[in-house]
Amino acid sequence: MSAAAERDWDAGTYDRVSDPQFGWALEQLTRLNLAGDEVILDAGCGSGRVTGELAGRVPSGRVYGVDVAPSMVEHARRALGAKATILCQDLIELELPEAVDVVFSNATFHWIHDHDALFSALYRGMKSGGRLLAQCGGLGNIDSFRQIADEAAAEEPFAPHFERWRRPWNYASAAETAERLSRAGFIEVKTWLQPKRVEPQRAFVETVCLVRHVDPLPDELRSRFVDRVLAECGDPLVLDYVRLNMSAVADGAIRA
Repeated sequence: MSAAAERDWDAGTYDRVSDPQFGWALEQLTRLNLAGDEVILDAGCGSGRVTGELAGRVPSGRVYGVDVAPSMVEHARRALGAKATILCQDLIELELPEAVDVVFSNATFHWIHDHDALFSALYRGMKSGGRLLAQCGGLGNIDSFRQIADEAAAEEPFAPHFERWRRPWNYASAAETAERLSRAGFIEVKTWLQPKRVEPQRAFVETVCLVRHVDPLPDELRSRFVDRVLAECGDPLVLDYVRLNMSAVADGAIRA
């Protein structure tokens, strides 16, 4: 089981505060030319905002949304109804009803430690010549913020709760991601890093940035921990995101 599967999310709040991620997804979609009859996988569909966008672009096609978080799956199913088929699965154990023409993903892959297993699973679920277009956190993503959070986690009264805590993210470089995609069978691989700056509200910090930091904490310490981190960040808070972009094609020759 991947690290992403260890804890659920607050899907309702995420849906309300995830405008930065949604905006990045819309930017990606400008690079995705569709005929309108494709079968698409939204890999890590979250609350379904982007899945709905994808469904609107393939009126004669089908869209599958997959997420490991039960609350996200429930929210997406409620929001989308018959527009998309939403499945609760770990992406490294992906099983779809049919092979897909396109795998799209936004703000998900960095929550999965084993990218080799991830890319292999996605490749197996794609048609020959299928396209992968994805973006996630990359090398250097919110480094200074995460350092502040780690320092706070080492302080009392928080430290005892982090003794067995495992950092859940995998912020990979463009070069190593290209190598992993190629090993999985993809061709025409392109990967690059892209800086993005965000000035978030507290709800965004709690629900997105510190979502896994607060997991080991008892309820009475969670807000106190967020307060401690924010006190060291300055006002206004600016987060230096680094997005890892990737595009690739599933090699039909390997499947022959």
